[in-house]
Amino acid sequence: MEIQLWRELLHPYEMAVEEIVSKFNALREEYKKNSLYSPIERVTGRVKSVSSILEKMQRKNVSFENLEQEIEDIAGVRVICQFVEDIEKVASLIVMRQDMKVIERKDYLANQKKSGYRSLHLIVEYMVETIHGPRRVLAEIQIRTMAMNFWATTEHSLQYKYKGEIPPHVSLQLSKAADAIFVLDNEMSQVRSEIIDAQIDSQIQTRLVKDILTAIENLYHVASTREVRKIQDEFYRIYSLHDLEELKRFQKQLDIFAEGYRAQSVDSAPL
Repeated sequence: MEIQLWRELLHPYEMAVEEIVSKFNALREEYKKNSLYSPIERVTGRVKSVSSILEKMQRKNVSFENLEQEIEDIAGVRVICQFVEDIEKVASLIVMRQDMKVIERKDYLANQKKSGYRSLHLIVEYMVETIHGPRRVLAEIQIRTMAMNFWATTEHSLQYKYKGEIPPHVSLQLSKAADAIFVLDNEMSQVRSEIIDAQIDSQIQTRLVKDILTAIENLYHVASTREVRKIQDEFYRIYSLHDLEELKRFQKQLDIFAEGYRAQSVDSAPL
């Protein structure tokens, strides 16, 4: 296949990866803006290199004519979660979406690979709008925990180094590491609720502080400098207590105070 044809072939897949990653990141931000725990911790994506495609075609005996039907991971998106329980949550979110259709599920959690690899893969159909019209492409979405991703990234590097023939003693160490990561994920699940609560509290505090600082800044335009500095000092005092409920009460009082100045501005405005 000519180089120009490879570029034309891969471009829709590049569009798909960029769009899917952007949509998952937007979903993650939506959770956080609503002070909810996000099952999506991080999202990355890539389009398979030509050399990797050729290697896989050779290994699986795939012809150029069947390339796009049989190589399902030309477009790859990886969703990283904090906890094992989040993996199925993310999978459910994908299944419910209208802009992508799940056509195959590969569960390497219930059916761990011999090497120790664990992950959930969903093959989806995704539509991109090109200058030549709509184009439907396949993409592989891998969903795994941070610990699983660390192991898989390491194993992939070793596969590359040893050209797929990892020495037995290295394979044994990888297998032991996979077992340790399985234990780690289970241990983290035991404290999942406490970690989620702490993260949500942190998100709420971040939003509260931002809103409070904006309100104080706006008060400089309507209240005396002396009053605003007193409010600012009180904010720093309450913030140092590390008490979220006190911070919420302070924000409510600040809103009432600011509303009084807004009412005065309206009353004093010329008719």
